[in-house]
Amino acid sequence: MVRFIVFTLSTILLLVFLAVLAVGGVFWHYGQQLPDYTQLANYQPPVTTRLYAGDGHLMNEYAVEKRVFVPVNAIPQQIVNAFLSAEDKTFYTHQGIDPMGLLRAVVVNARNMGSDRRPVGASTITQQVAKNFLLTNEVSIARKVKEAILATRLEQMYSKEKILELYLNEIYLGMGSYGVAAAALNYFNKSLDQLDVAEVAYLAALPKAPNNYHPFRHHDAAVERRNWVIGRMQEDGHITADEARQAMQEPLTIRSRDETDYVRGGEYFAEEVRRQLVQQYGEDQLYKGGLAVRTTLDPAYQELATRSLRKGLQEYDRRHGWRGVADHVDLPNAASDAVWQKLLSAAQPPKGMLDEWRLAMVLDAGAKEAKIGLPDGTTGTIPLEDMRWARRVLPGKQGMGPAVGKTGDVMRRGDLIMVELAPKKDSKPAKAGKDDAKKDETRKDEAKGPAVYSLRQIPDVNGAMVALDPHTGRVLAMSGGWSSKASEFNRATQALRQPGSSFKPFVYLAALEAGYTPSTLVLDAPFIYDQGPGLPKWQPKNYSGEYYGPSTLRVGIEKSRNLMTVRLAQAIGMDKVAQKAETFGIDEKFPRLLAASLGAGETTVLRLATAYGMLANGGKRLQATLIDRIQDRNGKTIYKHDGRPCDGCDAMNWVGQDMPAIPDTRAQIADPRSVYQIVHIMEGVIQYGTARRLAELGVPMAGKTGTTNDSIDTWFMGFTPDLVVGVFVGFDEPRTLGRQETGTSTALPIFKSFMEEALKGKSVRPFPVPPGIAFVRVNHATGRLAEYGDSDIIREAFKDGTPSLLGTDQVLDGSAPFDPMAAPAQGDMLGDELGGAPVDENGPSVLPGGNSPYGAAVPGVTAPALLGGAPPVQVNPDGLPEQTVPSQPVPQATPVYQSPVYQPQVPSAQSQQQLVAPAPNAQQPMLAPPPMTTTGPATATPVAQPQAGGLY
Repeated sequence: MVRFIVFTLSTILLLVFLAVLAVGGVFWHYGQQLPDYTQLANYQPPVTTRLYAGDGHLMNEYAVEKRVFVPVNAIPQQIVNAFLSAEDKTFYTHQGIDPMGLLRAVVVNARNMGSDRRPVGASTITQQVAKNFLLTNEVSIARKVKEAILATRLEQMYSKEKILELYLNEIYLGMGSYGVAAAALNYFNKSLDQLDVAEVAYLAALPKAPNNYHPFRHHDAAVERRNWVIGRMQEDGHITADEARQAMQEPLTIRSRDETDYVRGGEYFAEEVRRQLVQQYGEDQLYKGGLAVRTTLDPAYQELATRSLRKGLQEYDRRHGWRGVADHVDLPNAASDAVWQKLLSAAQPPKGMLDEWRLAMVLDAGAKEAKIGLPDGTTGTIPLEDMRWARRVLPGKQGMGPAVGKTGDVMRRGDLIMVELAPKKDSKPAKAGKDDAKKDETRKDEAKGPAVYSLRQIPDVNGAMVALDPHTGRVLAMSGGWSSKASEFNRATQALRQPGSSFKPFVYLAALEAGYTPSTLVLDAPFIYDQGPGLPKWQPKNYSGEYYGPSTLRVGIEKSRNLMTVRLAQAIGMDKVAQKAETFGIDEKFPRLLAASLGAGETTVLRLATAYGMLANGGKRLQATLIDRIQDRNGKTIYKHDGRPCDGCDAMNWVGQDMPAIPDTRAQIADPRSVYQIVHIMEGVIQYGTARRLAELGVPMAGKTGTTNDSIDTWFMGFTPDLVVGVFVGFDEPRTLGRQETGTSTALPIFKSFMEEALKGKSVRPFPVPPGIAFVRVNHATGRLAEYGDSDIIREAFKDGTPSLLGTDQVLDGSAPFDPMAAPAQGDMLGDELGGAPVDENGPSVLPGGNSPYGAAVPGVTAPALLGGAPPVQVNPDGLPEQTVPSQPVPQATPVYQSPVYQPQVPSAQSQQQLVAPAPNAQQPMLAPPPMTTTGPATATPVAQPQAGGLY
């Protein structure tokens, strides 16, 4: 008997030993192929990256998994208790594996063997962490063994709190929710600390199979599982019987998450920031890193920029007619309302249709109005007067068909069109810049009839707009086109377009730094360029086709004279012009071609706006930025745009210490005196030149229009001392905007619409005058010292201590070397403001009249010799001048008119006599007209808008 007992015990011990050995062998075998679990020590779950506007409003979110990470010590204990009761009530006592739970699972699975039921698991929370982070979802014994091994190792390496934190932030709970915090928001629109017992229990019921307990598709199963969790919480002593009973009686109510209040209209801005983040940090960091990005965007400016650009594009588009309906369906005359409603609901809105517009179906095209049906089943009307603009666009042309006489000329029954609720008929006109979608007054009176709508059309033209701070480079607003839904291509940063005359200020700035003054005279006369054998001569022209003779640098910018600009660029040399363009960041490799002085190069709206910002700030280096600061998931700042040192800025409290002094570390890239001179001249563009309509804003402002050859690209760049705004309008596939379309008619109204609202109620300071500037009263048209009787006098800015040139007759005409520093005939130096009539800064800009094509009688210069017969002046209703130049850069060659650099191709002796009048006591011939005079009252020279044929 004893021997039998010994044998039995020995056998049992042997079997146990073999079993342990077998288990150990299995563990050893699978233990050699396990992933590195130590990586969890530094594990950071994928977290959403968020973009914020400058005022803290949310702009956008980027994530692979929408997760809100919450440290375990910030998770309410009620939530922890619910998940422990549902998933692992022995979590704080086991070592990674629950033997009793495992035994129960074995029994249940043995009982269900042969059925279609999924095997029951006995995974602890630690095992689930191992599976979710380190393994796959494969259903196999091998995976369970690996899971158990990893669980025991995790328990040895990490605390229970760390394991629980990983689990509660990683677990997927359905409806796109990763982690308990995201689930609380998505299911109940609450934060974790706001959940009640029933809601907590439902979340704890989801880890097993979120789709099987979906609150809508499997509502009853979801309630049953929730109540089971509530019962387990009661059994484990986490809630009382009364709390459990009350929670079970609560209906399962899902509350949709509040729609995130994103900044409207900032899609192009946000996408540009996203591209920069990917380039700097990579996609993983963007979509998983949980970055907090504080951008420079001003929501008010952004909303205004979006509205202003769209309004301007629509106004241009309506001027050029109706391109047709969105679609057409066959709608029988006898069709019921249900038929057209079904057809309309099946139609897809065109890409780029604005949110405030609606797709409608034409039900009847009457004589005086069209009846339309809307997606919600209501009807409305479009009056004939509202579609007068909708003349048919002629195929392949800029022209339009006959005037609209009836609604049938525009649409017919069954047409699908875009409409917008029209403003109330008797309401006051909307203030400039106000979006129709924002108007609460509409032409709608249910008692009198259906609502009245306006016909809409997605513009074929596009554009871009940028607003920035000239002192910091912070981009305050950016609109890259009509709609990002139609095209994500950002025309503010990605489109390289020719700037036309908006580049001219940098040519004149280079001249001012070379010693020229605002009153330096430059000949406005024909200019012919020999491009070499077999090539035609290049002959740039002014837009008007007229030539105005010797004119000041100021007038050259104000009236946007091409021929003056070419002569000036030739005289100072294209190297200086190109260096200025590169220094200001307009183009990294600016072409050393004379045509480039007229804007034949390429740049972007953001680059050019940044360059204008450096004019506005007095010539300080400026780096445009869309990002103020970036913080990582832990709140550590990893990037800051403003890197200036600031001793004392980190003080927590003020205890009487001095205000910290922040140094200005910006590099001075241009003579501030020259920069002020060009800014002062550009103020004249607003007061007297091509942007006169902006003068009514009544604030210190400078700017420049720009239009390229054949009116393909149109611009307006303008600024106050503290705000720069750049606007571009053009087709994505370059083609003419129309003969009468220019920067003045397309881009400038957009700029004006923005500025009217942006500056409303704000005090705009004058442009600061740097040391070394003296103001002299001069005749606006001639640049000469003001004399008694002059009707148009301005205070011109000159550099103190330099020759004023106000008493000299020297003219830059290319016929002889030109010395801008030549002493004046009277020998006067600036510093003394010489006499003259009282300043009349508000007087009209009047060019001298007379019979000469220059606008003044200039002895020694005759019109036929210079013009060969001038074409008639083209006058636009706005009466604003621009000029022309070839769209393609022309290689430099020998000019007809001599410069200090190039050898001349001298005209005939007769022409030479007519072109040049000898100057007294001068060895080199130069044009030397006496003071410009007029006979009789001064009259304004006719001026015109630009048209096809050049850059201006």
